[in-house]
Amino acid sequence: MWMKRLFFALFVRPLLLLVSGIRAEGLEHLPTEGPAIVVANHNSHLDTLALMALFPLARLPKVRPVAARDYFFATPLRRFIAENLVGILPLDRRNVKRGGAHPLQPLAEALDRGEILIIFPEGSRGEPGELKPFKSGFAHLAKMRPEVPVVPVKITGTDRSLPRDEALWVPFILDIGISAPLRFHGSVKSFVEEVETLYNNPKENP
Repeated sequence: MWMKRLFFALFVRPLLLLVSGIRAEGLEHLPTEGPAIVVANHNSHLDTLALMALFPLARLPKVRPVAARDYFFATPLRRFIAENLVGILPLDRRNVKRGGAHPLQPLAEALDRGEILIIFPEGSRGEPGELKPFKSGFAHLAKMRPEVPVVPVKITGTDRSLPRDEALWVPFILDIGISAPLRFHGSVKSFVEEVETLYNNPKENP
């Protein structure tokens, strides 16, 4: 995992500082020990890097963004970046469609190892500034491990700084609001609605 630490120390953090900059609120809620589930909205590939840049370098090996195996492991270059520089935990979406092994089991096992998972419940990146309905995978995972804290994070500015399908990084300040951790209770549906409300209500944090 030394490449991951070097990538963030020598490339990601300096570039974020020089090009964009991050204003973070609620840093005291950012988990530095696992297991934990971080749930964030998703408008840009920059979301993952900006969020991971907030973690101490020593903790980065335990921080695992969850992403689709069929996209991020499709080519040797993507696989190298996913495995060695970002530390992506692949989710095999084909198992869901084919009725194979439980797709969330590898995520539950990662939590059992004390890892911090970053999950984007919208699935793919949404339209700039728009929040897509949350999928329930993170809530099912929280139900499987109800003792694990779920930390909602709202990211704004990445849709302008590095828009979807664009390669040019534009210098906009990125705002990241980190909410107090929640724990699973009630039903999957009600838990999804509770977390989603935090993003739709501007008076709430995040």
